[in-house]
Amino acid sequence: MASFNVSELNQFIIDSVSSSYAAGDKTVKVREQNGSTTITFTKGRYTLHDNYFGGEPYGGREVVFCDGKPLWMMVYYGVMHGDTDVKAAYAFLMKALLKAPSDFPFRGPALLKENEWRYENAWEGDTKRFSGTEKIFIRDSCVYDASYIGGLVDQKRSV
Repeated sequence: MASFNVSELNQFIIDSVSSSYAAGDKTVKVREQNGSTTITFTKGRYTLHDNYFGGEPYGGREVVFCDGKPLWMMVYYGVMHGDTDVKAAYAFLMKALLKAPSDFPFRGPALLKENEWRYENAWEGDTKRFSGTEKIFIRDSCVYDASYIGGLVDQKRSV
């Protein structure tokens, strides 16, 4: 396994968010034959491969490669509730993702408020192994929630 620095990996993940899904209409998305969508981003030694299904609800996984080898991954699944304006809710989600903390850059901050919108993210762990849930509220009504889990991969030889 190529050596890497956790802070460098975290910074790459932050950079990839602003150049991938959270970049909105500027994001280059490839529609795959199986119906999924793929977004890739490369900077230096690292490449992000984000592949997801959906719409509503949605699910997918991100893999970060270092020098061409898988290093880190996250799987995620989310859904909107009720008669939510899906476009507005995902626009708010993108704002939250762009404000991820540098020590936990895998989704958004613990809390983000904007007018009647509120984003909450609760997690445990760190870059090596983590899990969490994020929610979006309009006033006090939960209109979206997602779960995610991930961490480092391929750090030891398998049998």
